[in-house]
Amino acid sequence: MISAALRAKPAMMFGRPPSAGVVQSLRQRPTSSVLCSKAPLATQAMPTSPVIGIRREDKNRWERRVALTPSHVRKLIKETGARVLVQPSNTRIFNNASFEKAGAIIEEDLAKADIILGIKEVPIDKLIPNKTYLVFSHTHKGQSYNMPGLQAYLDKKIRLMDYELMVDPATKKRLVLFGKHAGYAGMIDGLHGLGQRLLALGYNSPFIHMGQAYVYPNLECVSTKLSHVASIISDQGLPEAFAPMVFTFTGAGNVTQGARTIFNDLPHQDITVDELPLLARDRYNERYRTRLLALQVGAQDYLERIGGGKYDRAEYREHPDRYRSAFAQKIAPYTTMLVNGIYWESKYPRLMTTKDLADIQRQREMKNRMLAIADISCDIGGSLEFMSHASTIDSPFFYVDAINGVEHKDIEKPGVQINSIDNLPTELPFEASKHFGNSLFPLAKAMVMGKIVTDPVLSNAVICENGKLAKPHRHLKKNLAEMGSVKVTDTRKKRVLLAGSGMVSQPLVDYLSSTKDTEIKIASNDLNEARKLAHQFPNTNAALLDIANETELNKLVKDCDVVVSLVPAHLHPRMARAAIRNGKHMVTASYISEEMQNLDDQARAASVTILNEIGLDPGIDHCSAMKIIDSAKNRGGKVKSFISWCGGLTAPENSNNPLGYKFSWSPRGVMTAGLNPAQFKINGQLRNIAKGKLFESKFAQVPLFKGFAFEGLANRDSLQYADIYGLQLNEMDTMFRGTLRYQGYSEILDCFLKLGFLNLDPASAVDAKTPKEIWNHIFGVSKDESLLPKDFMELVKRKIGLPNGSDAIIERVFKECEELGIIGTATKESINRKHSNIQQPLVAPTTLDAFSQLLQRAHKFEKGERDMVCLFHEFGIENPDRTYDVECSSLVVYGDSETGETAMARTVGIPAAIATRLLLEGKVRTTGVIRPTIPEIYHPLIERLEQKGIVFSDATKHGANNSLQNTMLWN
Repeated sequence: MISAALRAKPAMMFGRPPSAGVVQSLRQRPTSSVLCSKAPLATQAMPTSPVIGIRREDKNRWERRVALTPSHVRKLIKETGARVLVQPSNTRIFNNASFEKAGAIIEEDLAKADIILGIKEVPIDKLIPNKTYLVFSHTHKGQSYNMPGLQAYLDKKIRLMDYELMVDPATKKRLVLFGKHAGYAGMIDGLHGLGQRLLALGYNSPFIHMGQAYVYPNLECVSTKLSHVASIISDQGLPEAFAPMVFTFTGAGNVTQGARTIFNDLPHQDITVDELPLLARDRYNERYRTRLLALQVGAQDYLERIGGGKYDRAEYREHPDRYRSAFAQKIAPYTTMLVNGIYWESKYPRLMTTKDLADIQRQREMKNRMLAIADISCDIGGSLEFMSHASTIDSPFFYVDAINGVEHKDIEKPGVQINSIDNLPTELPFEASKHFGNSLFPLAKAMVMGKIVTDPVLSNAVICENGKLAKPHRHLKKNLAEMGSVKVTDTRKKRVLLAGSGMVSQPLVDYLSSTKDTEIKIASNDLNEARKLAHQFPNTNAALLDIANETELNKLVKDCDVVVSLVPAHLHPRMARAAIRNGKHMVTASYISEEMQNLDDQARAASVTILNEIGLDPGIDHCSAMKIIDSAKNRGGKVKSFISWCGGLTAPENSNNPLGYKFSWSPRGVMTAGLNPAQFKINGQLRNIAKGKLFESKFAQVPLFKGFAFEGLANRDSLQYADIYGLQLNEMDTMFRGTLRYQGYSEILDCFLKLGFLNLDPASAVDAKTPKEIWNHIFGVSKDESLLPKDFMELVKRKIGLPNGSDAIIERVFKECEELGIIGTATKESINRKHSNIQQPLVAPTTLDAFSQLLQRAHKFEKGERDMVCLFHEFGIENPDRTYDVECSSLVVYGDSETGETAMARTVGIPAAIATRLLLEGKVRTTGVIRPTIPEIYHPLIERLEQKGIVFSDATKHGANNSLQNTMLWN
């Protein structure tokens, strides 16, 4: 049993004890010694009572360990008189009060500390110059992904010490480590993952009852669960299709010992490599149904000398290039789960290459082998070439299909399951921290007493100080040089919180997940929808979003670097306030509301960027417009006219309904936009359209391209964009922004508006009414009355006062009502079969919301159909020589009828994703509530859009007579 093993071998629980010489050295340390009388800045003598800082772990929310527990802190203060500062944390396994009770000071700023203790890598931007840091830095083996971090320690003249280098001088064994706890947690998680994988393949197994390590309060509870699983194995057996189940263990250190401690509580039999061929021939032997097989392998079992001859350990250490791994041929074909705990450096041959894995996966007889890997050593791209990244406790498993070169997270798809969590001990934080602190305490005490330079254990742990690499690590100069000009940045994965999982989310997530340095959390009030989207992409997970719950919202926002808000527009300010509170940047595609603009001062004070209007319109239109406007200004020109048209439309061949329109984004947004007032300037005249009059004030023909029969609607307040774009309205003839639709659209919606279907009054709420019942309520028609077209026309004429000669319009309205299920005729049965949910009752807060639901039901894109977006800018520019140019910029993008990706989702999602990437990269310096109207945003955004195939066509015409301003009928 685990607990029995731990009681019997306390030295094993707390790591290998130091040799007698080291113990004697620790006992003889004087209490007032100094580091070095002539040391440089980072190694100057500390005061008699130095200040120790214990940092808050921030690599991820699961990191709850601490280097010294409150009992260790109390003892350190008592024995050395040191001051101890502890950064506050609400997630640490020991709470703030317990450290205060031990005599520590809870302090956010560790600038006063001389020595700072942590566990995981420290974000570069949080490193304090001229300090001593003791952490697991993951740099001393030349890990490329942490070379920027090492450069930062050098640049900031920090003394970096690493726990991995604290070794017994005599035995060279590590003294301070979590190894066994990593092994415990890795094996527990591996069994849990194997049970899940087998179930996904259609097989129940005893391992389905294992949870992840973090669900168990302590190892005693783990032992109880293992006893339960062991009983099931003995009584019910293992899945026959996978027998014999061979667990192969590599390595012989603390990691593997910990894994074996867990595994050994299950019924098993130890075997050797020589027995593997016999097992394959004897696989149906009944004894393999009630026991697991444990194969412990060493280098001698799988390494082959390239030139022939036997394995020689000394030669291998000296000349590893003379050897190759035969693990994939000799051992992997018999292995069910590989538990990898070997130490590996780049000079050694890999245990398995990606090609090795592909060769195994191509063999049909191997389909039930190499099901899972618990890579506890977690060397990225190391001994297992295909292990591309560390997984997380939130998302512990990924799958590698080496045949197709695919890495994914779908447990039911082909591939070997890999568990590569790089902070496994934090799943057992209480026991792991106690074990670690017991090992560290005598060395921490020695550091406090000034023995870093003179103590061999401590001095060996120094990687760099005062801007120079320590002598044993000067070879790392080559690793740093290979990076070229090192740019010091935070090397941890960037984290994006996507709030909302609606129509435009997929292209955004696709873009952001295309690089391995970004993790995305999709938070939605529809958790199933969020999960469905997240499962399609790597490094992406889902969470429940409750915007009304400020505490939970803060937790989500705090754990990210950038928030992308795709929630309904009226909720953006709430998301923005959470972003500002937590010091996070935010991106949204919606217009800046007055409530949002009022957050500008708060955002600036918090050095936060709230980037709005970064979709299609608004968004791409701003970028294209500002590029041309700034170019004109730079050559001394004046913008005299600005006309912008944009529309999200149905592709012409699919505009087969009375509206000529289908919805690739929220119908509610489309409808409410039609209620807005508008103002603009045309040919020197200021014009206004009152609220609710937009449809009847349409522009009947917008002649942009000969192949499109466009009409147009004015888009809100065009005049404000003169200021936004840095133009002088009083010097301009025309300032107009409009929305494109196909001809006939506005007449139909104007009728629906006047009939009352666009009512936003809460008193018009719809409670479980069918479309026909809504119609009956509006018109006062009896429940069972059936309307003929002629009756319908008379009702509509009376209701909205249409003049004689309006029959053609009313006929189109009648057909649209049939489409929506508002009225029904015998000839409409086929349509209702097509939209089988058309008569389902509606529940909505207003009639407009109910109408939007009807539009969504009836006018969604069918399989094989596609949408289109069209954007057109025209600028009238007066040049310094008084000549006049008309510069046009246009964009037409079609959706993909095969994949179903819409042009709207693409042209909203990708710009928002690019903006998010720019913020993650630190390319946007402007803070506050802003739009993409500044060069630092629009230049790179346009360039990156072009890389994704979203390209503007530009043209220049000479003379004002060629302008849309002068050729179009403006009513």
